[in-house]
Amino acid sequence: MSRLQVVSGKGGTGKTTVAAALALALATEGKRALLVEVEGRQGIAQLFETEALPYEERKIAVAPGGGEVFALAIDPELALLDYLQMFYKMGGAGRALKKLGAIDFATTIAPGLRDVLLTGKACEAVRRKDKAGRFVYDYVIMDAPPTGRITRFLNVNDEVAGLARIGPIHNQAQAVMRVLKSPETAVHLVTLLEEMPVQETADGIAELRAARLPVGRIIVNMVRPEVLDATDLELVRSVPRAAVAKSLSAAGLGGARRGGLAERLVDPLLGQAAEYAERHALEHEQRGVLTDLGLPVHELPLLAEGMDLAGLYALARELREQDLSW
Repeated sequence: MSRLQVVSGKGGTGKTTVAAALALALATEGKRALLVEVEGRQGIAQLFETEALPYEERKIAVAPGGGEVFALAIDPELALLDYLQMFYKMGGAGRALKKLGAIDFATTIAPGLRDVLLTGKACEAVRRKDKAGRFVYDYVIMDAPPTGRITRFLNVNDEVAGLARIGPIHNQAQAVMRVLKSPETAVHLVTLLEEMPVQETADGIAELRAARLPVGRIIVNMVRPEVLDATDLELVRSVPRAAVAKSLSAAGLGGARRGGLAERLVDPLLGQAAEYAERHALEHEQRGVLTDLGLPVHELPLLAEGMDLAGLYALARELREQDLSW
């Protein structure tokens, strides 16, 4: 199973929610998981109903079986200070540069540098061991940028390694890419059963494969429950209005007289049924597109009560009940 789980997806598909639920699921039975945020939105803190995350690894949840979920919101400026200290022993000088605004300037004018720092920090957590030689975290789960940016975001160290051919920058970039392009990493894409997110997922998978980055699984989020089966859908297309009115009357919804409640309910009910049939057909078509991509597909339900901490744990249970050998 991959130790670095990268979760991406089109905006609005719930990738942060899926990343958090996956962290809870993987931390089950005594495991330790680190959930990493790289976009500065504090989405993880909101999901776990806690205060804004600082630039430090902080325990935010206990998973079933005693496992622990830690979280880290990576700050590019502070990550650069770490980098300067680690490779150039510039701790004090780095802090002086920060006061002068040089750190902010560097991370703003060089977006590639920012991505190098973000991916590097996550990969450092993957490789980190304690004094006994054991990995500090069993899994690191990254709430990554959206699908349209994910390949460039993960592949930026390859570009840096090519530009800086010697020295600590080159070595660091190479070390990060060894993790990102190895079986230790899996990049999962979150989608909805809608045409645009599915198409963006297909495009993202093609880009990841072209960059030789390890594609993991497709996670279909917010799947609505099936209300009508195939027989019901056929009835929607063929049942006469009079038969529907008669059935409503028999169920006690208004009398059988012309213009009564039963008759007035027919058109709204058939209209809703037709809308459901249209959506059902679209979702069936999009499932086919996802299946053709040749990756394992997992589905998570739409929570009728909305997303809260209880809902997050419910999604984690759903993931645990599926194949988690990711």
